[in-house]
Amino acid sequence: MSNNKTISATESNIATTSVLKDFLALIKIGIVNSNMITTFTGLFLAFQFTGRNFLHHIDLLVFALGGSGLIIAGSAALNNLIDRDIDPIMTRTKSRPTVTGRFKASSVWALAFTFIVVGEIMLFAASPAAALWGLVGIFSYVVLYSMWSKRRHVSNTIVGSISGAIPPLIGWAAVEPALGAGAWALFLIMFIWQPPHFYALAMRRTEEYRAVNIPMLPVVKGFARTKKSMLAWVLFLFPLPFLLTELGIGFLVLATALNLGWLYLALRGFKAKDDLKWASRMFIYSLNYMTILFVAMIIFSIFI
Repeated sequence: MSNNKTISATESNIATTSVLKDFLALIKIGIVNSNMITTFTGLFLAFQFTGRNFLHHIDLLVFALGGSGLIIAGSAALNNLIDRDIDPIMTRTKSRPTVTGRFKASSVWALAFTFIVVGEIMLFAASPAAALWGLVGIFSYVVLYSMWSKRRHVSNTIVGSISGAIPPLIGWAAVEPALGAGAWALFLIMFIWQPPHFYALAMRRTEEYRAVNIPMLPVVKGFARTKKSMLAWVLFLFPLPFLLTELGIGFLVLATALNLGWLYLALRGFKAKDDLKWASRMFIYSLNYMTILFVAMIIFSIFI
């Protein structure tokens, strides 16, 4: 009897874990988490730059981060639903719950729209401007990227970079609806950071994208052309930290050092013997770059 209860409890725990894992895959929890960093950075810098006390406005933090997280999760779920015809062919995506059938399409639609509506309400509670930028982010990711450019144009990565650059604007708008120069600096950094980041991923998955006819740059133009584009985008990053001179010389030195490191790695790609190994290093560096840079913004802003 006790053994049967133990087995039943174990099976129940496994089932619960499986459902949770599927849910996190559905909402692309990695993307949600990374965007929360940039949303919080926008919000925190807006507080610092406007001289307002962060601790006196915890409600804005809750509404801005909660709302952003929900609309990003909802949009990611819609993206999974839109791509469920091509995801089974790609190794990286073939186990998504929208592919395996563990989440029915009707349930995903309901969940996604509930998240988006509740998220927009929370953003509106922070400020109407934050809710407006939230809608811009949803439209640019779901419609402009997922439904339009992803399967039609080699510029799909650049179009997709618009939505990825919106979160810091949402965070900033929750505090300062008119947006300041600092907000647009964050937008530009995030927008320009994304092409070399995603091109590196696309190089690693070129054959999979080719199999599903997604016109990623490495598929359409080849690796040599992709490397040149990645180098150009990395170079575009160099002047951007100087739009945030309020953060001080320490931040400018750190940001420039990060840019130099990425430039060095990008240049090494032209002599790389193993393109895929080099692309993996570029991808990992881009993740560390974004995390270090945005955390550094928060830290240096405290000492303004």
